[in-house]
Amino acid sequence: MDCNTFGRLCNLLKQLGSLDDGTYVSVEEQVVMFLSILAHHKKNRIVRFDFWRSGQTISHYVHTVLNAILKIHVLLLVKPQPVSEECNDSRWKWFKGCLGALDDTYISVLVPNIDKARYRTRKGQIATNMLGVCDRNMKFVYALPGWEGSAADSRVLRDAVNRRHGFRVPRGNYYLVDCGYANSEGFLAPYKGVRYHLKEWGPTNSRPQNAEELFNLQHAKAQNVIERAFGIIKMRWAALRSTTYYPIKVQVRLIMACVLLENFIRSNMAVDPIEQQYDLLLQDLENTNDEQEDFVDTIESSQWWNADRDVLAQTMWQQYLHAMN
Repeated sequence: MDCNTFGRLCNLLKQLGSLDDGTYVSVEEQVVMFLSILAHHKKNRIVRFDFWRSGQTISHYVHTVLNAILKIHVLLLVKPQPVSEECNDSRWKWFKGCLGALDDTYISVLVPNIDKARYRTRKGQIATNMLGVCDRNMKFVYALPGWEGSAADSRVLRDAVNRRHGFRVPRGNYYLVDCGYANSEGFLAPYKGVRYHLKEWGPTNSRPQNAEELFNLQHAKAQNVIERAFGIIKMRWAALRSTTYYPIKVQVRLIMACVLLENFIRSNMAVDPIEQQYDLLLQDLENTNDEQEDFVDTIESSQWWNADRDVLAQTMWQQYLHAMN
């Protein structure tokens, strides 16, 4: 983050996060210590050498800043705006009422040996399965880290929806999800058994051959926003790319802090160098290759929701054929 954004973050933590200057350590130094651990994945002894502070001092202020950031989570998480009838964005104009996209991602964690079986993913990685929800601007709306890596994506989503202060989807709106979730009210999934991923629609591949393929193509273009959000946040915070050396409960809180800081940076920096680096990386890979609203409270596949998807797909297909002619 640039200097102006850093200054705003420190002022925000002072005013709303109850973060105060210590006897010998200012708020700015406390925040820098904390950010250096998240951004560069430094151990306590390295930070102690960098700042000439005791290990106890470093540990104390890391937890102090962490608590201050989590305290203002309501302010940092965004409230998404649905896609309007006037939307002209080619990725989103088909999905009126859509609030964004969601998916799960694995983040490596360090757990006791007795818990490793529960946290082991299908690929053998010891990780937590984090649910992430973002709007069209890649700002996070909701995040739920802490589930074991062996947990299915749909199970994590069910837990998020059923929590007392959990994930809320107003009726009449929805989020885009991938094939790992059911096509149910509030969650629009692609057609199964039909090519979907963007790499399957490269310049050497054929154009959509029917309404289902066209729908999946448009869905993939829009739903990819959550994949970009995951990619950028992991590039920015090295602590999310490898295991940290804290107890699992603290690791989960650090993951949530990274999500909140990501939103703050995206809201306060007009130009994000990490996003530019991510875009360049993708190009290289391509070249080488809540209170009074009625919310959704169940996640079950339904015929009427499938029928709505069919209508949307047919509308896309008819306009696609008209444009071709």
